[in-house]
Amino acid sequence: MSHLDLDTLAAALDDRARTDKMNGVVSVDVDGSPLFAQAYGLADRAHGIANDVGMRFGMASASKAFTALAVMSLVEDGTLQLDTAVRGILGGDLPLIADDVTVEHLLSHTSGIGDYLDEDADWEVDDYVLTVPLNELAQTEAFVRAVDGFPQKSAPGEHFTYNNGGFIVLAIIAERASGMPFHDLVSSRVFAPAGLEGTGFLRLDELPGDAAIGYVYEDPASLRSNVLHLPVRGNGDGGAFTTAADLSRLWRALADGAVLTEASVAEMWRPRHTVPSEGLRYGLGFWLDLDGPGIVLEGYDAGVSIRTRFDPETRTTVSIVSNTSEGAWGVIREYADRLKG
Repeated sequence: MSHLDLDTLAAALDDRARTDKMNGVVSVDVDGSPLFAQAYGLADRAHGIANDVGMRFGMASASKAFTALAVMSLVEDGTLQLDTAVRGILGGDLPLIADDVTVEHLLSHTSGIGDYLDEDADWEVDDYVLTVPLNELAQTEAFVRAVDGFPQKSAPGEHFTYNNGGFIVLAIIAERASGMPFHDLVSSRVFAPAGLEGTGFLRLDELPGDAAIGYVYEDPASLRSNVLHLPVRGNGDGGAFTTAADLSRLWRALADGAVLTEASVAEMWRPRHTVPSEGLRYGLGFWLDLDGPGIVLEGYDAGVSIRTRFDPETRTTVSIVSNTSEGAWGVIREYADRLKG
């Protein structure tokens, strides 16, 4: 896949973004040197404020990587092990999680636990699916109530099933084991060493001016934001905000051993499962090319669509981020098709 002409690729992605009337940013760089960066549409429809390439965008599930990295840092320092059974840390909480579910099961989506946001359930991106008041979901321990009461669906290690609740459980485990609030842990263990100054878990009800509002619908006349669809502050399974430049910094920091040792990163980027429905493989917290060197993060939620891919052989990063639910997918498909040749 390294043969892909990047100038041709950038022109094709730009054309598709304009055709789709995308809201967001498309960025292509090699080892941090920008080859193409373009913003589209509006960050704030009500006030006519345009997106720009430095805007912060919601990441949805793409920020599961931050949880995985924070947890792996605790594995590195001996606070946790990949084979640590989470029951010993949960105590009497979440009693429906099987006793033999481990940290690695959760990181690899093979825990078999019931999911509070089941990917296979019959719900649409604009549904109101959370059962706990959103304003209460600002801190990690508040999510214990949200992920409680879902029976184990399969035996741990039996098969891959993408699981949002598993990454909430990882955040709970990381917070309790480290004695540090989850958001602070991620900030100190991931954001700071990677140099991600524009990345953070912003509250949806007090977004700063450089953060794009997430819009549920593509219709440019619709002002419906995602503030009543998502936790007021993201946590272990998603919800951080970042910039296109910070996505590139993250990939390079991981490749260079600035966040974790190269051995730990290699373990996280080692394929464990093939997921035909996604056309990808999965490691620990990261998607991987089905047939190629690329490492991928992806997210989809009300007011958020994003994919960023890093090729460690060429150190090329392509990031496609949008502040609407569906806005990025046409451009993402264009990119995926060109990777296939």
